Amino acid sequence: MKIGLKWIVSFSVITLVAIGGLFWSPDTDIPDTGEFLSEDKIVGADVAWILAAAGLVLLMTPGLSFFYGGMVGRKNVISTMLQSFIALGVISIVWVVVGFSLSFGESLGITIAGEHYGIIGNPLSYPFFSGVGNLPHKMMAPTIPFILFALFQMKFAVITPAIITGSFAERVRFISYLLFIVLFSIFIYTPLCHMVWHPDGLLNKYFGVKDFAGGTVVHMSAGFAALAGALVVGNRKNPHHEPSNIPYVLLGTGMLWFGWFGFNAGSALSASASAATAFGTTTIASASAMMTWIFFDRINGRSVSALGACIGAVVGLVAITPGCGFVSIQESLFIGFITAIVSNIMVNWKGLKKIDDTLDVFACHGVGGIMGMILTAIFAHGEKASLLHGGIDVFFHHMAALVLVSVFTFLGSFILYKLTDSMITLRVSEESENKGLDLSQHEESFS
Repeated sequence: MKIGLKWIVSFSVITLVAIGGLFWSPDTDIPDTGEFLSEDKIVGADVAWILAAAGLVLLMTPGLSFFYGGMVGRKNVISTMLQSFIALGVISIVWVVVGFSLSFGESLGITIAGEHYGIIGNPLSYPFFSGVGNLPHKMMAPTIPFILFALFQMKFAVITPAIITGSFAERVRFISYLLFIVLFSIFIYTPLCHMVWHPDGLLNKYFGVKDFAGGTVVHMSAGFAALAGALVVGNRKNPHHEPSNIPYVLLGTGMLWFGWFGFNAGSALSASASAATAFGTTTIASASAMMTWIFFDRINGRSVSALGACIGAVVGLVAITPGCGFVSIQESLFIGFITAIVSNIMVNWKGLKKIDDTLDVFACHGVGGIMGMILTAIFAHGEKASLLHGGIDVFFHHMAALVLVSVFTFLGSFILYKLTDSMITLRVSEESENKGLDLSQHEESFS
């Protein structure tokens, strides 16, 4: 087998990263800069819960792997599953080297009326996790070790590019995909994460965006990147196929639903009433969306299917994510219901079908994230927190932020796809596509 230059370069990069890490001090003795609290501020219950939550969120990526893998044709099962699973390796390393610094490091941004608003973190804040120790951070992790916060957030960074893969499944070159997710993580995910979740972030501090667990940061960014990817990579030569393994889809949905409790309830960063609220709204919204999806399918002349039930459940999970800690159980029922209808219409809209988004990532995650952001701005509880609670300004700020995020993630991803394609061709050859990516890319087969 011929070994191309791109693989030699890839191995050289991981070699430099592995050796380079030895030159960075772990900084176990963190200087007193005022950022960190004393160790006695750590709350054991919070630590235990966030450790468990981080494990749950990690489980979501292999769950997504099964969810997507069962939907594609038999000759692309392994490649599709690997594209999700490999993010655990690639993005974890990117996160440690520079991703966490860009997301939660010292704010670099703009000044408006004398106030500083962050757009991205300083890459030299915590390179190779240097300075990320066991003390609580005053603003971001006041009751848990900062390193636990960093590792919990890493799982969100991992699953975001994995979600995108469903849009160009069955036709993307593996090495090109690896390059793209590195670029996406650095140039799209980390600034968006910083702007929404860092205390000084632009969308957080100026726009007042409420995103409890990642509807904007994760699902909207992945959804619009997926739409851009489907457009750049182009339609499949033979887009019609039967799902290879519906039980895989059911298994993946179960793993996602289970892991989502860590995703949403863990985002409270404490074992608290807020976590309990997020736990409850998460499962009820998903249940509501699942049932709405299958009934809506039936009244529109489509069969009640396991695939539809699974897609509906995931759409409900996406929709409740931004508002899970801000809304009530009763409101989560409605959020799951209305989002399932809107997303179902988008999945079956002939206009969108012209774009070969293989697994309807935009219609599910993108639209689900958009609906979640809108509905959070309508229902979120608290004084002047949303449209229904006297916060008309909050609502319009959310709508402005929605447009900004949509444009940034779509255009930014479109440029990154083009850049990737200029360096390493994104799409496999027609022969490889016909053969299937399992054999043509990995020399493995699903039997």
